[in-house]
Amino acid sequence: MAITELFTAADVVLDAVPAPASKAALLDLLAEAAAARSARPAPEILDALMAREKIGSTALGKGVALPHTELAELAEPVVLFARLQRAVDYDARDDQPVDLVFLALWPASNRKGLLAAMAEICGALRDPQVLRRLRGAATPEDVARIVLQAVARDEADPDLIKDPDDPPPGI
Repeated sequence: MAITELFTAADVVLDAVPAPASKAALLDLLAEAAAARSARPAPEILDALMAREKIGSTALGKGVALPHTELAELAEPVVLFARLQRAVDYDARDDQPVDLVFLALWPASNRKGLLAAMAEICGALRDPQVLRRLRGAATPEDVARIVLQAVARDEADPDLIKDPDDPPPGI
């Protein structure tokens, strides 16, 4: 299932109040939002997210994180986006705090689907202009449009969106 089939303005949280003050508080906020969209309880989702973070931080760098996990009893994938009023420390390799977060919860029976969804999200977020536009988006509808356009553009031409810090192909 592609992100374009899953992600809508209803899956966007802009400037959550109260603003999470830590990575743990952010994951708790995301678990609560995901529980409202699935038949799984928030504590189960939070436990799975925390277990995944123990393996290694899901921060991508440049202020972006992609917490993700598989759940055995999840019927349908859940993809959420949150933009934070105040960035939080997320143990990122580049030491930048995180203010843009995509959450991907996936049924454990469809592991390939999770990898494909994460690849779509990461591809869309390679463009610094997409990150800038997400940080300035006024509404959830704007966020959904920005993300879906970036995913579609990246799928049409994966070499079109390149981060200036990425090495040239073949290196």
